Amino acid sequence: MARRAFILVEGHPRGNGLRYVQAAKRLGLHAITLSADPAQYDYIAAERSEAIRVDTDDLDTLIRECCQLRAAYDIAGIAGFAGVDEWVSATVGKLCRHFDLPGPNPVSIERCCDKFVQRQLLAEGGVPMPAYRLAANATDVESSAAEMGLPVIVKPAVGSGSSGVRLCRNVDELAEHTTYLLGGKHMWRSSPRILVEEFAQGPYYLAQIMGNEVIGIEAGDPGPLPHFVFCASSFPAQLTDEEHERIVDVSLSCLRALGLGWGPTCIEFRWTKRGPVVIEVNPRLAGTPSPQLVQLAYGIDLIGEHVKLAIGEECNLRRRHSQTASSRFLLPDRDGILDCIDGDSRAAGVPGVAEVKFYVERKTPIVRNGDYRDWLGHVIAASPNLARTEAILQRAVDLIDWSITPFSTLGE
Repeated sequence: MARRAFILVEGHPRGNGLRYVQAAKRLGLHAITLSADPAQYDYIAAERSEAIRVDTDDLDTLIRECCQLRAAYDIAGIAGFAGVDEWVSATVGKLCRHFDLPGPNPVSIERCCDKFVQRQLLAEGGVPMPAYRLAANATDVESSAAEMGLPVIVKPAVGSGSSGVRLCRNVDELAEHTTYLLGGKHMWRSSPRILVEEFAQGPYYLAQIMGNEVIGIEAGDPGPLPHFVFCASSFPAQLTDEEHERIVDVSLSCLRALGLGWGPTCIEFRWTKRGPVVIEVNPRLAGTPSPQLVQLAYGIDLIGEHVKLAIGEECNLRRRHSQTASSRFLLPDRDGILDCIDGDSRAAGVPGVAEVKFYVERKTPIVRNGDYRDWLGHVIAASPNLARTEAILQRAVDLIDWSITPFSTLGE
């Protein structure tokens, strides 16, 4: 009998890639990663997993590679790491359709990945959202902002990880960021199209969903303006029953409006004066550390359950316990060369700390981009209540040290 294999399209060096490989192994599956650059995923070698170099932007090439693998393996399922690239989810959906495997609807995923199309569909479904306009050039951006009134959020219509997303509070910031997006510095996967949106103010929440079930609501801190570099989160959010119910109701309306409802989805909200307003619907599992927080808080392994779903097995989303889990990202305060970063073992030894991970090594050049690439690492903790968890986190973070020599002083 052929060995059962689980195909992973691309990976994630900082995020959940390792956990998907480990989840597949626990289910007796041989994990095979298809990637344009497998060397960037160090966990593949550490887990003695298999990787194949292939152009993951080319669907026909991926189909041919999977057909060749079927000569030696029984392909049980296909998934992808879409932590910062939603296009992977659409590609996975197409592969699953081709090989008659469980997977997301690629048409729904593609419509969702285009944030302007997503906004249109949500509006048709009566979902509460910020006002928005689509702009193709600097003149469009300027007129849209003037029509809505500053401040506004300006961001790419296609993208993720907060890349290219900025709050523009005045005409100078608007012009500066528009030049950045259209002047060749921002990397576009498609023709440049910009969304200009009303700045929805209020606490940030993230709905964690599997299939049509809202697992819970996460609270987050999007970091200091004008960028949105998340610095902390906790699960479950401290909400009243009514607030929780309103977010759940809007979440389910989003799924209906976008034709989603298979596999993981995460929906970003701001709680404004008019209640929960949808900032973005992501047709994928939330990135690190959200899945870890859910597992620590409720005992639900979203990654393992996603793998089970992808191979046609039934999910078990039953809560096994109830705690509060929180995370803190480590963020640099300047650009330069990272001279040192240590204290991870001391922080990990604090009772209640579940994970300490550094994303960078000493002597790494640090250039703040105003997005997920700014993170140096994270710390995760859990306990029976939020106050205790936050105290544990603070104690652990205080044990971590790093220093950065600014570029301007090098060579002096």
